[in-house]
Amino acid sequence: MNPLYQTPRTGAAAARFDEGLRQHMLGIYRNMGIGLAITGLVALAVASTPALVALIFGTPLKWVAMFAPLAFIFFFQFRIDRMSTSGARTAFFAFAAVMGVSMAAIFLVFTQQSIAMAFFAASAMFLALSLFGYTTKRDLTGLGTFLFVGLIAVVLASIVNVFLGSTLLQTIFSVVGVGIFAGLTAWDTQRLKSEYAYYGRSEAADKLAIMGALSLYLNLINMFQLLLNLTGERE
Repeated sequence: MNPLYQTPRTGAAAARFDEGLRQHMLGIYRNMGIGLAITGLVALAVASTPALVALIFGTPLKWVAMFAPLAFIFFFQFRIDRMSTSGARTAFFAFAAVMGVSMAAIFLVFTQQSIAMAFFAASAMFLALSLFGYTTKRDLTGLGTFLFVGLIAVVLASIVNVFLGSTLLQTIFSVVGVGIFAGLTAWDTQRLKSEYAYYGRSEAADKLAIMGALSLYLNLINMFQLLLNLTGERE
């Protein structure tokens, strides 16, 4: 069961917990925001430099740019326990920079207005759903398994569609994917609150907060990319 619903707090203890939780969540959102800024700046810098565009996307390096973010995520999963908090934060920001290189391609495909509108829409959805996850009294724990199964199904189906090339299927996957990452945003936010309730102010909680920032970052980035695929105007 979610720890938030197991440990009642009153008076001064409740006030200390609420303040600690607030600072914990603000730290997560701050790291996430810095990561998004790094990604955006790197993507724009690469897309604005013809030599880099030709080097990365005109050669086999494009495969490195495509799969390097996935390699970073696996690195996080297997190394987070051995890393210091500062090391985990540095690795997250490095991941955000690599993600920026990969995402530079969207500036070559879509108009800047489409990119801005999709990011605004994704950000608005993210804020609303994260606020819901933070404030709701409903335990969302059971939703996680359903969302992860759906996510795996969409990813596998999307890989198959690379060979089929169906525009209709791609549209369906994008719509379903937006719904899945929307649900994950609320679920992850509540999960991060639960982790703080369990670990309190400890190094384990601090490192989990970095992983939490990564999770929320990926939710927003994926919602943005899927919305862009659905609504974006191509160059």
